[in-house]
Parts: sequence; C-alpha cells; structure tokens
Amino acid sequence: MISKRVVLGAAACAMLAGVAVAQAPAFFRIGTGGTAGTYYPVGGMIANAVSEPPGLVATAVASNGSVANVNSIVSGAAEGGFSQADVAYWAFTGTGVFEGKPKVEELRSIANLYPESVHVVVRKGVAKSIADLKGKKVSLDEPGSGTLINAKAILAAYGITEKDISAEFLKPNQAAEKLKDGAVDAFFFTGGYPAAAISELASTSAGIELLPIDGDGAAKLKASSPFFADDAIPDATYKGIGAIKTVAVGAHLVTTAKQPEDVIYRITKAMWSDKTRAVLDAGHAKGKVIRKETALSGIGGVPLHPGAAKFYKEAGLMK
Repeated sequence: MISKRVVLGAAACAMLAGVAVAQAPAFFRIGTGGTAGTYYPVGGMIANAVSEPPGLVATAVASNGSVANVNSIVSGAAEGGFSQADVAYWAFTGTGVFEGKPKVEELRSIANLYPESVHVVVRKGVAKSIADLKGKKVSLDEPGSGTLINAKAILAAYGITEKDISAEFLKPNQAAEKLKDGAVDAFFFTGGYPAAAISELASTSAGIELLPIDGDGAAKLKASSPFFADDAIPDATYKGIGAIKTVAVGAHLVTTAKQPEDVIYRITKAMWSDKTRAVLDAGHAKGKVIRKETALSGIGGVPLHPGAAKFYKEAGLMK
C-alpha cells in the first residue's frame, strides 16, 4: 500500500516539475544582417533591450539578410528576424524572388521598424547617374540579401541588365574594401543610414559619391515594385556628401506562427517599453525612428502574430 507521505511527495514533485516547465527560459534568436550593415547593430539593441533573463533570452545573429532570415525562420535556425517588407510579402505569397517555391504561410509580423534607404555608392568621378553604371564593375550584394533583389529591380528600371555590367556579389564591408582599392566601381546597399561601411569610406582621402534614384527611373521602379517609396539621405549623413534623393522599403521584424503567443506578446511589449525606448534613442541613429506609432505601418502584406496583435490592441493601436 502506498503511504500518504509518498503520495504527497509525488504530488509535490509533479507540481515542482510543472513550475519548472512553466518557467523554462524562452530563447529567441533574431536573424539580422552583415556586421557592416544596419540590421546587425539595431538587432543587437533590440535583443538586449527585450531580454529578461532567465525567462526570456534574445540574441542577435549575423546573417546574409532578408531572404536568409526568412529561410532560417522556416528551418527553425532562428525564431525571428529582420526582413524588408517586399521580401516578407514575396515569401508569404510565394511571389517575386520566392516564385515557384512553397509559400511561407506561417510567416508572421511583429513590427515595422524603420525605412531602409537604398544607397548606390561609387568611387568619385566614376558615375553621376544609375545609367552611367553600364560597363562598370558593380557589387549587387550577396545571395540571400534583400539588397540584391533591390539592385536588380533598380537597374532594370533604368534599362540595365546584369549583362550590361561586371556584376559581383559581395557583403557590404567586402564591397567597400574593394571599392577603396579600385577593384569595384560601385556597390548597392539597402539599409538604414548611416551605414558603418559607407561612413568609413566617406572618411577616406579618396572619398565617395552616392548616386540619386529619382526621375523616370524611380517612377518606373515604384510602378513595378509598390513597396518602394520616395526617400532622401540627408545632407552630411556621410562626410562630404550632400542630400541625395533615393527610395526606401520598410524594415520589419518577423517570426513564425509556430512561436507561442505569450512569448511574442512579451517580446512585443518589451520592444515598446520605456527601457527599450531609452536604448534605441541612445544607440544607432535609426533607433530614434523605431517608434510604436509606426509599428503597424506597411505590414498588411503579412499577418500579425496573435501575440503581437494582443499587445497592439491593449496599447490602443488596433481594434
């Protein structure tokens, strides 16, 4: 016969086990981008701000960018990640660069973060317009990046194909080094300004220039790719460079429907806390424009995660 003490002991152990399970830490890896870009430092700020050890531990992971982050979320190599708005929509709908591939129907939005400006960086005197890139050595960024997709779309809008240039596919920091050495003439970069690799280049004695994306080419681009919006890189963002007209796409934080509602709720709530606000304002320049008031801007293409939606309803940002 089992004694009352044994039964009570077993019950206590079961209760403790249940508590241990309930309090098991949630790990949330955020796919970002290359270390020379904007996703990585901003992702690091967000990860540090939302972490609440031992219950929630978020980490920023360097990656190849938007497409790679979506693929990592699908494979389970990451729980969340940064993605350009267009890339996230294409993944969810199986269109664009994801044409012919299974739809990533489990993709879910957490927040819109900030506009990502397209930079077309050239050595001084090499070109004055996108059209001048014909016959030049141009890095379009690495496979798996949103920048590569953007670069191809922008070149096409100006009537340029990959056959018209000597294309390379390099990370931004590698492209910057090659441009400094004269091994490439130009490179594309989509990200928040100021970008570290471009700032360093602008500070060298040789200097750089940024090409504008405007006029008929920009109009054609926006007609074919409605995720692009008019934008401008302000005067003196980079040493010796005046204001430049360009285009931008939104940077979004996305996850998967497989993530528990309570985990995403806690992350979303922590993202818009006073603690995180202070971290964002004191950190990277793009941190200042990551605001709760614009958290839902442009995310209609990919459904909100229920955990994020719960917070935004509580905050009065959605019904």
